[in-house]
Amino acid sequence: MTRTQFGTFLAPHHPTGEHPTLMFQRDLDLAAHLDRLGFEEFWCGEHHSSGWETIASPEMFLAAAGQVTHTIRLGTGVISLPYHHPFNVAQRMVQLDHMTRGRAMFGSGPGALPSDARTLGIDPMVQRDRQDEALGVITRLLRGEPRFTYECDWFQLHDAELQLLPLQEQMPMATASSISPSGMQLAGKYGMGVLSIASNSTAGIQALPTQWQFAEDAAREHGQTVDRREWRVLMAWHLAETREQARAEAVHGLHRWHNEYNVWTLGRPGATHVDDAWELLDQTVGGPNGAAVVGTPDDLVAAIRHLQEITGGFGVVLGFAHDWADREATLRSWELVARYVIPEINGYTQRLRDSQAYLNANQAELMAGAGAAVMSKIMSHQGAAAAMATTMQQMAERAASTSEPEQTEFRPGGGLPGS
Repeated sequence: MTRTQFGTFLAPHHPTGEHPTLMFQRDLDLAAHLDRLGFEEFWCGEHHSSGWETIASPEMFLAAAGQVTHTIRLGTGVISLPYHHPFNVAQRMVQLDHMTRGRAMFGSGPGALPSDARTLGIDPMVQRDRQDEALGVITRLLRGEPRFTYECDWFQLHDAELQLLPLQEQMPMATASSISPSGMQLAGKYGMGVLSIASNSTAGIQALPTQWQFAEDAAREHGQTVDRREWRVLMAWHLAETREQARAEAVHGLHRWHNEYNVWTLGRPGATHVDDAWELLDQTVGGPNGAAVVGTPDDLVAAIRHLQEITGGFGVVLGFAHDWADREATLRSWELVARYVIPEINGYTQRLRDSQAYLNANQAELMAGAGAAVMSKIMSHQGAAAAMATTMQQMAERAASTSEPEQTEFRPGGGLPGS
């Protein structure tokens, strides 16, 4: 079985009002937390406006994250290529790869916020073409091609080559994809991975079943190959031990995120203000194509398996990092994913259950044999039988004189088979 990997996508989306220095520190703490829990990937984005999205340089942030983590891979999710000279992007990614000891992943996009493009005087109509053009140059530089010259209407290179190549023999690369086919087609053209970043919306989920075909068609056209294991699908969730607890923890933060960020700040197409927080929660999590999972680990397991089925399969689940719940509940939610969702999806606990079931099915035979062996040794030892009888009598007397109430404790995932 091909195992599914797990990571996070940190835009970030933080409500305004908090000290920005502490927000950066909390995001670094999240990276360290996920690294300890065994998550494989951590992606963060580039934004220059909106108030909610504060990381302007993912490379700088990930270099800092590399100092507080050990194994988790660190990806730019994403660098907006039209905003940068391609040579500088390639240089920064090489440095990041060395500073993180070969854990860097290069993710790129055309730029998500129209306000960022306006600030830089970039026509939104050219952003996707510029991403394509920049990728063609960056991939050549990262491969270590001999010096080459390239000129176009927005940048120039003259006898260019990198003086230092990545530490990794082949740095993982991915391009952002939303609802349109352009991101998938670009991934196919360059034979790289995909970040499906719109799949935490109903429209994005509905578009997923047809998306991968665009990548495969483009790959064939350009003599490349694409691998579903490099397809990363974004999902939004908040987990707790019960659905009621998860809903109570996330309802008001989700309400603020929707009304203040999606509607009031961005004016996202199709997003409308919702007065009732509980009504919005029901709209967000309702049905098989709901935009988020707010519930238990079992609910998320079911949602991932449903998404795998309708897409035909993908390699990485990326959890959307948000502030719907308070800090403690959020960290606990990620821990529940690591403790229960990841092992269930990847079958890590199946052999343990099989071993338990085997003992249950054969317990009479096994215990009878073990008991007979013990009694045989006891009876063959002089005086052991009398000592055994005395001990059993004392235990019986203590049990009769002690009456304690039954203790119960809720243990997620710890019930007996069939309970």
